[in-house]
Amino acid sequence: MNGPMKLGLAGLGTVGASLARLIHEKHNALAARSGRAINLVALSARDRTRDRGFDASGCEWFTDPVKLATEGNIDVFVELIGGAEGAALESVKAALNRGLPVVTANKALLAYHGVALAKLAQRKNTTILFEAAVAGGIPIIKTMREALAGNTVDRVYGILNGTCNYILTRMEREGMSFSDCLSDAQRLGYAEADPTFDIGGFDAAHKLAILTSLAFGCEIDLESVFVEGIEKVESADIEAAAELGYRIKLLAVAQRTDTGIEQRVHPAMLPEHAALAKVDGVTNAVAIDTDLLGSILLAGPGAGGNATASAVLSDIVDLATGAHLPALGVQPSNLSPYKRARMRAHEGGYYIRLSVIDRVGAFASIARRMAENSISLQSIVQRRRAGEAGQTAPVILITHETTEAAVRKAIEAVSKDGHLDGEPRMIRIESLL
Repeated sequence: MNGPMKLGLAGLGTVGASLARLIHEKHNALAARSGRAINLVALSARDRTRDRGFDASGCEWFTDPVKLATEGNIDVFVELIGGAEGAALESVKAALNRGLPVVTANKALLAYHGVALAKLAQRKNTTILFEAAVAGGIPIIKTMREALAGNTVDRVYGILNGTCNYILTRMEREGMSFSDCLSDAQRLGYAEADPTFDIGGFDAAHKLAILTSLAFGCEIDLESVFVEGIEKVESADIEAAAELGYRIKLLAVAQRTDTGIEQRVHPAMLPEHAALAKVDGVTNAVAIDTDLLGSILLAGPGAGGNATASAVLSDIVDLATGAHLPALGVQPSNLSPYKRARMRAHEGGYYIRLSVIDRVGAFASIARRMAENSISLQSIVQRRRAGEAGQTAPVILITHETTEAAVRKAIEAVSKDGHLDGEPRMIRIESLL
């Protein structure tokens, strides 16, 4: 057996504390699996006195994580601080510059600086591993980087944010409004006090940008992700989806197209029989379409102390066994430049909900504007009959396959005609297996 691997851990929040406990509880099992002992020898966090449920008395303490990375008597630096800048970025750079391998769960850090950090790791003959950065305990990074090495990936897509999935699930099952579901999610700890990062789709976008690089061997390009959150999804949309045989999910998709790579995060209507449509609550799921294996699906807990710590541990064990893999699947010098697909060229069916003023010519105008943009309508549903002239009637349109650009142009024209009250609502319909 080789000598013990000495870990330095920066960040003792929920995940960091869980990791420390697991290293202690599973010490013998980890040593047996990796062929050497794995010891936590140094820590860094803001509050040294707080009880985190494990014995830290044998660890050297650093108030500054950068100092831990540069001066700690460690073999591996584990960053669980969070955030794309500041202490997280500086401590990771310091560890890599020292030649230490880094393990992180920091999706924001990787989405903004992943390529630069991978290049630094290559120069210093070390690596940065991040299984826990995407989809919590689901081994999606290892699957894409290692198990699918012989495959060509055409598309990767999934449910990457548990908070949004929890809210949409409860809206459907219990008929709750978005605001009530969000308040309950905050009370239960599934959503932050400021939930914008989650419900706005930005958390899922960070994760998708990382998966895109692994899937297509390209540089990470967070700025090219189209992002739309779930804030505007209303009970009326949930109900209409159910009547039409769909469920609404916040979907993250990256795929090859004729014009480049398309990355998008947005609410989508999925056929109720689709595997992803059946993923409920805080669970995450990722599907990968490949040339050799066809489609595969991985699902499991996307967050939480033990789930995320489990993913961090898998990276640590890999390092203990001597595995030394390129962070993004290939050496960063071999990553291709990101080529962005043409904007709004996505093709598919669309759900459109309009609040139409009940007057002569309104429906004729809608039909004309759709036809002008070569949009064929599969169905038109007036969900309730309007009363007196001048009142509004909710109208739902389901289109055959068309482009997003055409739908938006048609909706804009209908709005300018003055027949609508309020903002139109559009949700993509995804025909997933």
